[in-house]
Amino acid sequence: MSAPFIQIENVHKHFGSTHALRGVSTYVNKGEVLVVIGPSGCGKSTLLRSINGLETIDAGKIIVDNNVIDAKHKNINAVRAEVGMVFQQFNLFPHLTVLENLTLAQIKVRKRDKKSSQDIAHDLLKKVRIPEKISMYPGQLSGGQQQRVAIARALAMNPKVMLFDEPTSALDPEMINEVLDVMLDLAREGMTMLVVSHEMGFARNAASRVVFMDAGAIVAEGTPHEMFDNPTNERMKQFLSKILH
Repeated sequence: MSAPFIQIENVHKHFGSTHALRGVSTYVNKGEVLVVIGPSGCGKSTLLRSINGLETIDAGKIIVDNNVIDAKHKNINAVRAEVGMVFQQFNLFPHLTVLENLTLAQIKVRKRDKKSSQDIAHDLLKKVRIPEKISMYPGQLSGGQQQRVAIARALAMNPKVMLFDEPTSALDPEMINEVLDVMLDLAREGMTMLVVSHEMGFARNAASRVVFMDAGAIVAEGTPHEMFDNPTNERMKQFLSKILH
């Protein structure tokens, strides 16, 4: 077995007196979809944000494709070059069209020429099922469409792994599935993904493994079948009973 693509080893993070991550250790193998679930405030998003250096960790280390991030925060640009991130909020540039949103970083960061950047943008908008929105502005799109543009924008950088931080939590219920369907497509194609989500149906259908966090620690992990059909951890049972009516 080759080394995991992401290795998280005994990671601690404090925000003042709050111990947000308490010795978290887990891994994501290449081509795997790891879904992190748990109550609000349990450290899920902090863990995700630590992987691409949006939060600095206090102890432990995170290794992404052989690049080590620790409290001194080395290699962060090398890591970010490999990691695509999709947030709760879409973070699109409102004054740029969808096409411009998708080509800007390709041209500036990946140094692609305009023509190949536009070709990639066209292909990715087909992939996320909104090719017809290419010349619109973000304000003319629904939340679900904006989030799909955000996914396409992250994919345009050819990331080796995609991080999703509750990508559907800001959406109206009827738009959630259109985003989850695109994420399911990516999972089926073998994209390495680490997803923080409250969407248990997605976790059940797409995850290779599910991690349950509570109070800054991982308290259970296993396959979707083990975690949802046969949970043994009491805290997890309690959590699931509240959200799986």
